[in-house]
Amino acid sequence: MFIAILTYKKPLEEVDRFLQAHRDYLAEHYAAGDFIASGPQTPRIGGVIMIKADNRVAVDCIIAQDPFNINGIADYQIVEFTPTMFCDATLPNLFVQQ
Repeated sequence: MFIAILTYKKPLEEVDRFLQAHRDYLAEHYAAGDFIASGPQTPRIGGVIMIKADNRVAVDCIIAQDPFNINGIADYQIVEFTPTMFCDATLPNLFVQQ
């Protein structure tokens, strides 16, 4: 499991120019089962994406497709972790690799 922490390096006006393309990218990866959750940081200085992937190489390939990355809109900090406790007994199913 990985968390991508995005930090904008461009003004919000520039971020907003690529926001729809970024949302389309997110939708593709939700449909593929790569993403668990995502959303903007508060305050709006970047975003967070929870990613289900086999390894860091796979994550790097996914991030390489993000219009925010392609267009130099955001920097990415990637954190790998192993979820071991959950608030709901059904949640571990989200994290099992197929």
